[in-house]
Parts: sequence; structure tokens; C-alpha cells
Amino acid sequence: MKKRRTAVPVATIWSAPESIRSIDQAAFREHPDMTEWLDQMSRDETIALCREKRIQTQVLFGEEIIIDSVKGAWAKVCLPSQATFKDPRGYPGWMPLNQSVSSEITENKKKIMVQSKYASFYTLTQRKRFDLSFSVCLPLIEDAQSFVKVDSPIGPGLLKKQDVLMPDQQHRQSGEEIVNNAVRFLELPYLWAGMSAYGFDCSGFSYTLLRAGGYLIPRDADDQALCGTAIPIEAALPGDLLFFAYENGKGAVHHVGIYYGNGRMIHSPTPGTIVSITELKGTKYERELCAVRRYWTG
Repeated sequence: MKKRRTAVPVATIWSAPESIRSIDQAAFREHPDMTEWLDQMSRDETIALCREKRIQTQVLFGEEIIIDSVKGAWAKVCLPSQATFKDPRGYPGWMPLNQSVSSEITENKKKIMVQSKYASFYTLTQRKRFDLSFSVCLPLIEDAQSFVKVDSPIGPGLLKKQDVLMPDQQHRQSGEEIVNNAVRFLELPYLWAGMSAYGFDCSGFSYTLLRAGGYLIPRDADDQALCGTAIPIEAALPGDLLFFAYENGKGAVHHVGIYYGNGRMIHSPTPGTIVSITELKGTKYERELCAVRRYWTG
């Protein structure tokens, strides 16, 4: 078992090496381009990622990866930051080995967090390398006037100070603050297994917004529904997670949204849709609502 770190802005974790299609080359190569990948897929091809269960999750720049085995260009991995019943070590799947590197990062350093949807990552000579997604965390090396110098798996780099939250600006957010952050992603297209500002699935959306708010929760909706504090449905407050199950709320959990307030939720609904605010009353969501969990502490 070897530990490495993600060396690309967003690495997609596949169900198997055979899952990749010709249309997915932009996500597979050593320097993946999420925008190119998503833009060139048709709606049906995007939906097929879900219908055919081709991808499992995604992992952001700088995060730890456990390598179980290597098969050609592929690595079988687990993601310690994404808790799941599938593996006690973290979310499992396959990724291109060259999208990660062996990297020692001092864990006790204070970290910045990307607060913009996208933040340009620069070399020390201020040459742009690529864009990082919202919620990426990297160890802080130096705080300058307009840039911060950070450690990373590919060496030290620079981020504009306006794009990050400094360690002393980070705190455990209230439910209202979580909702206010979520609203920034309205109309973002759904992406099955998505975990970045390029696209979320339903539980990737709740996971990322809670993580950005200071709370590390399980990766998938069914696991999220078993943790946190159980709240009576009538006592839900903004920032709580709402869970929905088949068979009018009596079957398996299949969806999660963030309670927006006033009988509405903000969520990333299904393949082919966008992040939106939805009224519960009179919809299938009212019938399927099965649990409310609170992770925030106020």
C-alpha cells in the first residue's frame, strides 16, 4: 500500500479501466481538461456516465490517495477523505496513475482553502499552470500582499489572495452560511460522481458544501443519511440535509438535498439537469422525504 497525492486539478475515479470511452480522453490524459471533457459530451453521453455506472467519484488537487495496485497506466485506489461503507479506508476505484505523484506534505501546516469557484494556480514566476476548484485546501507557506505561496504535490506555487480563505478566516459555518455558499452554484450542470465546481452529483454537492463549511461527512447519500444528528422533518432548518428514498420514503435512499428554508431545497437533481432550488410541496420529493440530518453546529 503506497500513498500519493492528486497532481491534477480534478482526477476522475473510474469503476474499472474498461469504463473509459473514446469521448473521455480529455479526462484520462496526464493533464486532464474538465471543461473540454464536459463540453464535448452530448447530453446522452453525460447521462450514460450514470446509467452505465462508469465513474465512482472525483478527487481534487493535493488530496491523499492510497494505491492498492497498479495495472498498466491505471492505479486501483482508495480516497481517505471520502468515507464510505464500500471500504473502511475510503472511497475505492481506478484512476490514471500519472494523475498522482509521490509527495510529502507537512500535515500540521495551516492551510488555505479556495473560496472562488475557480482559482488560477501559478508557478513562483507567476506563470499560470491551471485552475483549481472551489474547496481545494493546500498548506500555506507564505502570506504576501496580493498572493499566497502554498505547498503542493507539484511543488510550491502561488494563488491570488482574493481567491482563498486564509486559515484565520475559516470557521465552522452555520446552516445559513452553508446555504449562501450553495447558491453560488445555481444552474451548474449535474455531473454523475462530480465533486468539483465543474459539476456535482447530489451527494457530491452536499459533501463539498459541508466540507467547505468545516464538516467532513461521508461521500454518498445513503451513508450521509446514517450520520449527523437526526432532526424531525418539521424542525428542519437551512443547511440541514434532506434525504429521499424509493417506495414513497420507505425504500433505499437515492437522493440528498440541502434545506434552503420555507419548504424548499437546493440540490443537484439528476443527470441532464442543473443545480436548482426546488419546492417540496406537491412533488415527488414531498412523498419520498425520509430523513433529515444536521451536521452543522451553528
